[in-house]
Amino acid sequence: MDMEEKGIKDPQVLTAMAKVPRHRFVLPDDLSYAYEDQPLPIGYGQTISQPYIVALMTQLLELKDTDRVLEVGTGSGYQTAILAEIARKVYTIEIIPPLAHKARQTLESLGYTNIEFRIGDGYYGWEEAAPFEAIIVTAAHEEIPSPLQKQLAEGGRLVLPVGPANAIQILWRILRRNGIYHKENHGFVRFVPFVRKKS
Repeated sequence: MDMEEKGIKDPQVLTAMAKVPRHRFVLPDDLSYAYEDQPLPIGYGQTISQPYIVALMTQLLELKDTDRVLEVGTGSGYQTAILAEIARKVYTIEIIPPLAHKARQTLESLGYTNIEFRIGDGYYGWEEAAPFEAIIVTAAHEEIPSPLQKQLAEGGRLVLPVGPANAIQILWRILRRNGIYHKENHGFVRFVPFVRKKS
């Protein structure tokens, strides 16, 4: 697909999308669909997002090569790889251990050395590594997690879907400017529900 026709203009994002081999992140049965612009199942009720949405969310982060990024929801590791192509360091959290282990193996086999991995509840972010210039959430929560907003650096960008599970959600970008949070609506999306640790 032509990303530029769909509004993806950031040259770093276009380069990363062209470089990262999406077929390495999909299940064997779905290899023939690896480069289609559609989400695909990766097991455990989770999906790898469609390439356009990955590109859009990455573009909204406005990444620089000096940025430190927090990703909540490693999933297959595909979005992680796109982030790692552009940012200085990526901190990624996944709550489902088998997905986390598989993503780490894939990303390390592709040679990425600027990614830190954690298994846990991403709602609380990664406090000891904060603040982050950019935060991305790849599953839909019914609200904007307040710990993530607090871990955003001054001038930082938080991109996430917000809305009810298994329904249409809104893709928001939160900008932190002079200690104030500004919200931008970037249209309708559909993501898998945000998984929390059972108390």
